Amino acid sequence: MATLGVNIDHVATVRQARKTIEPDPVWAAALAELGGADVITVHLREDRRHIQDRDVRVLKQTVQVKLNLEMAAEQSITDFALEVLPQQVTLVPEKRQEVTTEGGLDVIGNLERVRRCVDQLHGAGIIVSLFIDPAENQIEATKSLGCAAVELHTGRYADAANPVKQAEELDHLRRAGRFALECGVHLHFGHGLTYRNVQPVAAIPGAEELNIGHSIVGRAIMVGFTEAVREMRQLIVTAK
Repeated sequence: MATLGVNIDHVATVRQARKTIEPDPVWAAALAELGGADVITVHLREDRRHIQDRDVRVLKQTVQVKLNLEMAAEQSITDFALEVLPQQVTLVPEKRQEVTTEGGLDVIGNLERVRRCVDQLHGAGIIVSLFIDPAENQIEATKSLGCAAVELHTGRYADAANPVKQAEELDHLRRAGRFALECGVHLHFGHGLTYRNVQPVAAIPGAEELNIGHSIVGRAIMVGFTEAVREMRQLIVTAK
């Protein structure tokens, strides 16, 4: 059964809209844990548009489950990760003009830059996952760097225009997931997953971790954070 990583970035998005102190993503993390979250995920972007340095530091001291820090393979953020020491880092691509992450990290095209970052994180005992498109050559490149896990980008599945296209993208994820397992890396999924589309991905053989943020935060506005997480976790638990 896959575990649930709850991304709390968009709690910070609401806070930063007014540059104030609430809502506090640290509180959201505590409520997510009460709802059954197995992982707390935050993306510390270079532009600090939502999660701030303080958030990550406090979360490291308070979160009782795995803390997964999403970040670009840039030295300044790497230095911060080496200071805070989250249990896991997931390297993601990052562009200033994007609303959200638009695709997977091009490991092949940035191999040496990613390698420098990965080697530093490994040297500090941090588990490293790479957020990549579901492509065999990117999975092979991730394996060559000694990374423990891949997180396959589920955006094309989530954004599929019709059931036929969605089924095609799901099959693509299944095949890439099978290849990742054959390469000996742990299998994670994330991006665009919602209460309506999560179960087929959760049911992919070998899926260990699903990272979901926007959908949970959106539902939490209506039903509360703990209940929103509890409902998502139940969907994952019952996926077939």
